Amino acid sequence: MVHSSCILQYHNCSTVIFAGILTVECDSLPGVRAIREAVRMSGAALGIEIVVVFFLALFLLHRYADFRKQQRMVLFGTLLAWYLCFLIVFILPLDISTTIYKQCKIDHEEHASVSPVTPLLSNQTAGNATTATPTKSVPKVCYKPWSYIPDGIMPVFWRVVYWTSQCLTWLLLPFMQSYARSGGFSITGKIKTALIENAIYYGTYLLIFGSLLIYVAVHPQWHLSWYELQTIGITAANTWGLFLLVLLLGYGLVEIPRSYWNASRRGHLLIKTYFKAAKLMTEKADAEENLEDVMEEVRKVQESIKYNHPLRKYIDTILRKCPVEYQEKMGRNMDDYEDFDDKQNTYPSEKNLVKLHKQVIYAVQRHNRTHVQWQILLQQAMHLEDVAKNETSSAHQFVHSFPSTEPTSWLSPYLYTPTVEWYWECLLRQWFYRLLAVVLSLFSVGVVWSECTFFSIHPVLSLFAVFIQLAERDYNYLYIEMACFITIFFLCTCVYSTVFRIRVFNYYYLASHHQTDAYSLQFSGMLFCRLTPPLCLNFLGLIHMDSAISHQLKEQTAYTSIMGSMRVLSFIANGFYIYYPMLILLLCIATYFSLGTRCLNLLGFQQFVGDNEMTSDLIDEGKELIRREKRKRQRTEDGENRRREWKERYGNTREDTARNRNRNEAAEMTETNYSDTVPIPNTNPNRQAKYSRTGRGTERDSIELLEDAEPLDFNAETVSDDPLEADSTRHVPGRYLSMSSSRSRIFDDV
Repeated sequence: MVHSSCILQYHNCSTVIFAGILTVECDSLPGVRAIREAVRMSGAALGIEIVVVFFLALFLLHRYADFRKQQRMVLFGTLLAWYLCFLIVFILPLDISTTIYKQCKIDHEEHASVSPVTPLLSNQTAGNATTATPTKSVPKVCYKPWSYIPDGIMPVFWRVVYWTSQCLTWLLLPFMQSYARSGGFSITGKIKTALIENAIYYGTYLLIFGSLLIYVAVHPQWHLSWYELQTIGITAANTWGLFLLVLLLGYGLVEIPRSYWNASRRGHLLIKTYFKAAKLMTEKADAEENLEDVMEEVRKVQESIKYNHPLRKYIDTILRKCPVEYQEKMGRNMDDYEDFDDKQNTYPSEKNLVKLHKQVIYAVQRHNRTHVQWQILLQQAMHLEDVAKNETSSAHQFVHSFPSTEPTSWLSPYLYTPTVEWYWECLLRQWFYRLLAVVLSLFSVGVVWSECTFFSIHPVLSLFAVFIQLAERDYNYLYIEMACFITIFFLCTCVYSTVFRIRVFNYYYLASHHQTDAYSLQFSGMLFCRLTPPLCLNFLGLIHMDSAISHQLKEQTAYTSIMGSMRVLSFIANGFYIYYPMLILLLCIATYFSLGTRCLNLLGFQQFVGDNEMTSDLIDEGKELIRREKRKRQRTEDGENRRREWKERYGNTREDTARNRNRNEAAEMTETNYSDTVPIPNTNPNRQAKYSRTGRGTERDSIELLEDAEPLDFNAETVSDDPLEADSTRHVPGRYLSMSSSRSRIFDDV
C-alpha cells in the first residue's frame, strides 16, 4: 500500500522545463505548490515589463528630442504618449497567454463535469465472473505560463492605459500642438485659436459618435446607459483609427519590403537620393525665401513701433521666435530712445501682429525642418558615394571622404574597425537586406491573406490564428508571446513609417541625434495613441480572440473586455470590422504597380519614375548639388587644416615673443615711473596701483595688437570691440532678444 501511494503521488506530479525554469506541479506537495503560486501570483513579469518599457521610451525620446532646448511639457506629453503605446504592444502578448491558460482551465472543468463513466473490465482469478470498475477519463493538464498575471489586474491596467492615451490623443496633444503654433500673445487668445484649429479633428470624431448614438437611441431593443455610451465612444475612436489604419497598411505592407530590396541595390539607391536632393533643395530654397520675406515684414514693423509704444511687448515676443542672425540684423542702427508719433506713422493693429506672429512660427519651423532634412540627405548621399568608391578597394579598408558628424560610442573604434566596416558596407549589407526583404514580403503576404480570411472560423484560414492554435495545444507560451509581439511590431512599423514616408505628411519628421522639433514629437505621440489601440484590436481579430468578430463562446482577453460589447453596434462588428480590412488587398496591388505615384506624376507632381525625362533632369541636378556641397565642405576642411598647421608652426613662437615684449615694456615703464618719484615702501596697495597703471595700459595695447594679428572667426557667437571686456558685456535694451524662452510657466511658448 505504501508503494502504490508513492507511485500515485509521483503520477500526479509533472515536471515541466519552460524558459529555463524548472516548475514542479504536484498537488500532494503543499510547500512547493505554495512557493510556485506565490511567485506566479505576484505578477513579476508585468512589473518588469512596465519598468523596461519606460526606460525604452525614455531612451528613444532622448535620441530624437533635445532635453536641454525643448519645453518640459512637450517632452512629458510625448514621453507619456510613447510609453502608453509601447505598453500596449509589449503587454498584450502577456494578456493573450494568460487568456489561453484561463480558457484551458474552463475546458478542463467542463470536460471533468460532463465526462462519461467508462467501464473497465478486469478478470478475476477466483472465478469465471467478470466485474466492471467505473473510472473517469483524465483530461490534459493545464500549465500556467511563466508570465501569468493574476485576475483583476489586467482590466484595471488596460482601463488606465487606454483612457489616458485617448485623452492625450484627442484632447491634450492636439491642443498643445495648436497652442504652441498659435499667433496669439495671451493665454486666452492661444486657447481660442487652438480650439478653432482642432474643430476639424473634434468634428470628425463627434460626427461618428453622434451617428452611432442616434442609431442606438432609435433602436427599439437598446436603452441608453453609461456602459452603452462608453461602448459607443470606444467604437467611434476605433472606427476612425481602423479607417486610417487600413489605408496606411495597404501602402506599408508593400513599400517596407520593397524599400529594403532597393536598399540592396546601391546604384538605384544613390540615383534616388540624387532625385530627393534636387526636390528637397527646391523646397529648402522656397523655405529660405519665405523666411526672408517674413523677416522683412518683421523688420518694418519693429522699426515703426518704438520702445515706448503699447504694442512693443508684442514685437519683443515676435523677435524671440526669429533666428539669431536676423535678430542681430534688425537690432543694428536702431534708436532705442526715439519716441513714436501717432500723427505721422501708421501702426499695425494687434490682429495683424497676431497674423505676423503665426507666419513667423510657420516660416521658422519650415526653415529648420528643411535644413535638418537636407543635412541628413547630404550625409546619406556622401556615404553612398563612399561605398561605391570603396567597393573596388583592394586594401579592404573603408575610407571616408569626410569625417562623420554623427556621435559614436567609445566602443566603435574597437568593434567597428575600418576592416569590419568595409566587409559590412561592401559585401554583407546588400545580402542581409535582400534576405530581410524576402522575409518581410512573406510576412506581408501572410498579413494580407489573414486580413481577407480572418472571419472564417470553420475552417480556420487566417495564418496567424493557425499558428497560435498550434502553439496553444502544446502550451508553448513563449512562442505565443514572441509571435504576437513580432506581428504587432511589424504592423506598427508598416503603419507609422508610412506616415513619415508619404509626401502629404512631410511637414513632420523624426530625426535622430536630438534633431526632431517639438511639433513633430507631439504629432508622433498623437498618432501613436490614435492608431495603436485599433491596430491591436485588429490583431486580436486575426488570431480569433475577439469574440465580437469570431462569434465564439471563448474566454475574452482583458483588453477586449474594456472595449465593450459590440452587440450594441452589430452592424459595425458584423460589417465594417470584417469587410473593410479586405480593402488592403486592392491597396497593396495599387502600391505594387505604383499607380499612385504615376497618377501624381501625370498631374504635375514630381515623382521618382525611372522612364521619365523630368526624373533624369532632377537626378542630374541632384548630383551637381551634392558635388557642390562636397566642394564647399572640402574648402572648409582645407581652411581648418591650414589654420591648425599655422597655429602649430607659429603659435608658440608668437606667444614667446609677445611674452618677452610685454616683460621688457613693463620693466621699462616701471623704471620710468620710479625715476620721477621717491621710492615708497610697498605697504599701501592703492598707492602701488597708481604707479602700475601706465604699464597696464601698455600691456593692454600689446594684447590688442596681438589680437589684430589673429584671423577672424566669423562663426563666433558674440563679437566684442574690446577682447579684454568680452566677459563683462551687458544686455542693451531694445536690441535683439535671446531665442531661449522662459520655462517658468506651463503655458509658455513651446
